[in-house]
Amino acid sequence: MAKQAEYIRKPEWLKTKINTNDSYKKLKNLMRDKRLNTVCEEAKCPNIYECWSERKTATFMILGDTCTRGCRFCAVKTGLPNELDWGEPKRVADSVEIMELKHVVVTAVARDDLADGGAAVFANTVRAIRAQRPACTIEVLPSDMKGDYESLHTLMDSEPDIFNHNIETVRRLTKRVRAVAKYDRSLELLKRVKEVAPKIPTKSSIMVGLGETKEEILEAMDDLLAHNVDIITIGQYLQPTKKHLNVERYYHPDEFEELKKIAIEKGFSHCEAGPLVRSSYHADEQVSQSSAQRRIDYMKAVESQEDKEVNFKF
Repeated sequence: MAKQAEYIRKPEWLKTKINTNDSYKKLKNLMRDKRLNTVCEEAKCPNIYECWSERKTATFMILGDTCTRGCRFCAVKTGLPNELDWGEPKRVADSVEIMELKHVVVTAVARDDLADGGAAVFANTVRAIRAQRPACTIEVLPSDMKGDYESLHTLMDSEPDIFNHNIETVRRLTKRVRAVAKYDRSLELLKRVKEVAPKIPTKSSIMVGLGETKEEILEAMDDLLAHNVDIITIGQYLQPTKKHLNVERYYHPDEFEELKKIAIEKGFSHCEAGPLVRSSYHADEQVSQSSAQRRIDYMKAVESQEDKEVNFKF
């Protein structure tokens, strides 16, 4: 039996200050009132306070809180999921409107029990958000839907602003890190999105610290670019519980800066890389120019209408 790797103490640059201000508390209470799940909480994201309170972004996790897969890096619980909640898209949209979000990421637990992998609920959620808050840009982060490309069409018909699907790790470590998911199937999914919707940016993410080599990271970058992926995020893997994979090593911030530089030089349009970077980190900065302009135009129209109403009152 292989000897388990020893626990490595977290370096100083991974320690974050908790900022549970009134804005954060209100948003947390809203999530509970609306019976919604967020990957920000479930995955114990270190950036939750910045995103919720300062950047006005959030990542909603739809299709329940129970995943049908058991990836060895993820803190989301695994088991038999509940029945679909078709009222969930409206509750997500209500929350986006109340929170006045600027950008929202819609992700989900893997639902291999569903024929479409949850694509219909994803599409309904995107449409509901757009109907209630047109100024908000929307990113979707689904599972691989087990390679069902008809379901992919169902999702893409809702026209999200960014399509995100994470390969999570390098090819060699995929089987050990991810459950059910396959490296090449994820790449193929990302490629198909570009064929279906060429103008929508595609995005993927890699965790480091699981035993990969630098050469393997660069190979993963090349694989993503070969499948027309526009955006990459690279962050440090953090072990959520003792039951999950150990951290093999912590990368220094300077190493992340180097990886970011390499990614841009290789041809990615945008790269976020850093110890605390997660897939949705600064996602509001990654929308296409056309999506960003749509948001700006809408806000100008709203402001113009408000001015007219004020002048009318006088």
